Amino acid sequence: MIPIFTEGSGLGNPEAGGWAYIIQDSAHRREGFGYCVVTTNNRRETMAAIEALNVLSSSRSVVLHSDSQLLIKAMTLGWKRKQNQDLEADLDQVVMPHFSAGANIRTTTVARHSPDGEMVQRFLVRLL
Repeated sequence: MIPIFTEGSGLGNPEAGGWAYIIQDSAHRREGFGYCVVTTNNRRETMAAIEALNVLSSSRSVVLHSDSQLLIKAMTLGWKRKQNQDLEADLDQVVMPHFSAGANIRTTTVARHSPDGEMVQRFLVRLL
């Protein structure tokens, strides 16, 4: 399983902020990030997952590490959101090809200040 570490962070909620991911695929490390002028923390967290899953072939099994309870429960328990339904639809669209191809997507909640979460946070702080 390919580990993906995601993070959303900002200067306030809602305020300017960004999202980032790190994918460690064997010896290859991929990083991605984005910035939004005004956005919420939940949107930033979800964008990180969407963008990370978008860069992988749908036939790859992954374990997504996030400190966002909303994101993890939306992906594992089917929680529906009252807000950000556009991103919920985008997340569904990027996840479904993985399942259709027989790949497995697991999720893991990481503590907000775990070593893995801090690695992505440091990457993101350099961008903001």
